[in-house]
Amino acid sequence: MKRIVTTTFLAFALLCATGCCQKAKYVFLFIGDGMGFGAVSVTETYLGQTDSTAIGMGQLAFSSFPVMGAASTYSADHQRTDSAASGTALSTGEKVNNDSICIGPEGDTLTGIAYKIHDAGYKVGIMATVCIDHATPAAFYGRSSHRGDYYEIGSQLGSTGFEFFGGGDFNRPDKGQPDCFAKAEAAGYTIAYGRDDFAAKKGAGKIVFFQSRDTARNTNQLPTRLERIARNNPADITLKELVSGAVDVLDNPKGFFMMAEGSMIDWAAHSNDVAGLVNETIDMSDAVEVALEFYRKHPKNTLIIVTADHETGGPATNKPTLYKLQSMLEPSSGNETNVDNYMSGEHSLSEVSKIAGIGWTAGSHTADRVPVYAIGAGSGKFAGEIDNTDIPRKICEAMGVEF
Repeated sequence: MKRIVTTTFLAFALLCATGCCQKAKYVFLFIGDGMGFGAVSVTETYLGQTDSTAIGMGQLAFSSFPVMGAASTYSADHQRTDSAASGTALSTGEKVNNDSICIGPEGDTLTGIAYKIHDAGYKVGIMATVCIDHATPAAFYGRSSHRGDYYEIGSQLGSTGFEFFGGGDFNRPDKGQPDCFAKAEAAGYTIAYGRDDFAAKKGAGKIVFFQSRDTARNTNQLPTRLERIARNNPADITLKELVSGAVDVLDNPKGFFMMAEGSMIDWAAHSNDVAGLVNETIDMSDAVEVALEFYRKHPKNTLIIVTADHETGGPATNKPTLYKLQSMLEPSSGNETNVDNYMSGEHSLSEVSKIAGIGWTAGSHTADRVPVYAIGAGSGKFAGEIDNTDIPRKICEAMGVEF
């Protein structure tokens, strides 16, 4: 009898430690586009290797979370999903065909959890390191039978009523069409360009935080981490700043939900660019640190989930010597090889992977499961093998919002 009581108590204690006894009021969903188990492993191997004798693994902000799971990602019509279908699954809890955003296989329209959570009285924020009408962020506020209909998708932003959007700006409309900036402003949104402009305007009820057009190399995406190192431009905006800005705008007694995508992990993996993969994964980890700081202030009712929409590239550590990347990527006048040389293309991507001891299985998406990390209120729901469609359902359960 004593053993039964002790076991029951320990099980109850474990449930409380993983937040199952609390309602989630503040929810952060981080999506690393293309970030499979391999990307995490390669990055943590890099972080763990500081010199030629180092053996071991470093740690990203989210890999210490007490709950870990694995999610399948297949779409309605393909074992290997694209970002539109996987983003829709993470937003709506439904499988759709590749290329579709919140439009079911039979043409039915689907409603994402951001709308359900907003209708329940919570504030909502959506952000990405690429253009805000790209597939994953689009799946959390828009609908389209074709992910490439950027104008149609971007035009829907103003009608959401969500309090915060951030990232690269809208794709350009066809000639003669009113741009999406004007449509958003007509719907009551304030558009801020750059850090200083955002600081001056963040008190507005609904705001879109884009990077400064004066300094952006490409307004449709934030600069990559490697570009920021090479440029050393203090005006460059990061995903970490977007998340921090979103907290400033969204924080309120009722609560909030935000989705933040580290979009360019995927782009690096498509190119089999190990240096880009490592740096973009670190970049998202830095953004997760902002959520962790918030969690430490509100541990009883904050939930953080970190996952991926799919895996890209299939990277694996073969004979890892990732410490050799450090001299290549650390800017220093004393180095013959540094980030400037790397960014100039002096080193081919295949050469860099060979130097680092990294192998790749593909230059495209794979069908592998992706990691799910969670901490806080309701985090225990995300343990074990699940499907990506389970994630939005479990978020709503944790928040007490009808799915």
